[in-house]
Amino acid sequence: MTPQRLGILLALLGMLLFALNDTLGKWLVATYSVGQVILLRSLAALAILALMLWRNRIPLLPVHRPGLQLLRVSASTAELVCFYLAVAVLPLADVLTYWLAAPIYVAALSPWALGESVGPWRWGAILLGFLGVLVALRPGGGIAPAVAVSLLGSLAYATMVLTARALRATPDTALVFWQTLGAALAGLVVAPFAWVPTPPGDLGLLALLGIVAMGGHLAIARSLKLADAATITPIQYTLLFWGILFGWIVFDDMPDGAMLAGAAIIVASGLVIWFRETRARRRALRM
Repeated sequence: MTPQRLGILLALLGMLLFALNDTLGKWLVATYSVGQVILLRSLAALAILALMLWRNRIPLLPVHRPGLQLLRVSASTAELVCFYLAVAVLPLADVLTYWLAAPIYVAALSPWALGESVGPWRWGAILLGFLGVLVALRPGGGIAPAVAVSLLGSLAYATMVLTARALRATPDTALVFWQTLGAALAGLVVAPFAWVPTPPGDLGLLALLGIVAMGGHLAIARSLKLADAATITPIQYTLLFWGILFGWIVFDDMPDGAMLAGAAIIVASGLVIWFRETRARRRALRM
């Protein structure tokens, strides 16, 4: 099997793991507080990450660009909290639709955050993406608190993506370790205020939640080393398919027409942005 094909398979696996993680997380936040879920999942992931760092002799110190690392950890923690708060109320596919708008925010912010050039085609795709978000929001009915939290979470996720681009020199395992540690510390602060006794079975599920999420992050990180980003990027939209399928099977949730239309517009916008970025990258390599 070629590295390119292996990278594609790993990316597909990563998206499936994220969808399973999101489904399990939605199930667990119906019983346990967001803080407790975040704390226990993060501790399980940290135990495995620490072993991986030790085995592969990956240094954590000195921290590369500590200010940017702190921003990324803060954004990743905020994104995680927002996701679990939103998914506790909204259907899984709805929340994932708002999250998939993050590449649009990244493209819109990249001229200021990364100094990248954005041409008229990409600006048109960005505006199309924002139109998709508006359609999904069903304008006229007001924005529910859970929807506002979803939008905030997708912005935090976009910040994670932007900072990750600027932290390419940091090993992937170290990046995942720091963001997981930040989430664990946040959970440690808030979990005691709404702690629920955890039977062994649920404790295992909470640990599995962290392990599955960590597996998804590592699969995607590895896929980007085996295949080019232009090949891997569109695969992220398979997450919406899994979200709709698992939401229907596990929670009997199906997105309505407005949400499906908004999701289709957002995906189309993201694919246009990806296509233009790929063309620009290839043109730059030929020069």
